[in-house]
Amino acid sequence: MRAPTRAGLAGALAAATLTLGAVPASAHTALKSSDPKDGAEIASPSEIVLTYNENVRVPRVALTGPDGNRYEAGAAKAVDTKVTQPVNGTLPNGTYTVGWRVVSVDGHPVTGTFKFTVKGSDPASTPSSPGERTAPVGDAAASPTAPASPSTAAESSESTSSGWWWIGLGALVIALVAGGVSWARRGSSET
Repeated sequence: MRAPTRAGLAGALAAATLTLGAVPASAHTALKSSDPKDGAEIASPSEIVLTYNENVRVPRVALTGPDGNRYEAGAAKAVDTKVTQPVNGTLPNGTYTVGWRVVSVDGHPVTGTFKFTVKGSDPASTPSSPGERTAPVGDAAASPTAPASPSTAAESSESTSSGWWWIGLGALVIALVAGGVSWARRGSSET
């Protein structure tokens, strides 16, 4: 009766090891919803709200208008699964592109884009001078990851340290499996 018990224990430990080892590879941060929604036709929003399926950090959001100018006001803020990006004034009518980048809990950057259209805005209330807008026209303006900054270096070190965390967890799992096998063998030799 001992042989099936040992085989069951070894199978359970192997399954636990494979399952725990697969966790980092199967965890994927995804955008669950946005306000405004992709493809929406709305009045000018005061902010962009992105909701993810898990906690995120180091958010960057670029809001690019039909004129190629950027319309975000200040930096995006992440709280748990939500990222909020204030909008600079009332947006003129037209199609806007939201480009976003966040760092997932496993340290990997995740990016995406979507579009929405503003209709019914009062053009007189929009920023009229280029100094009121946050970035110049061009491809770099459309990408929330284009500029290199001190936070980019911090992200790299955070991503690297996250890898060490998973290696430590893997070593712990191996130690637990080895301990379980040793315990099972000791138990069978005593009977």
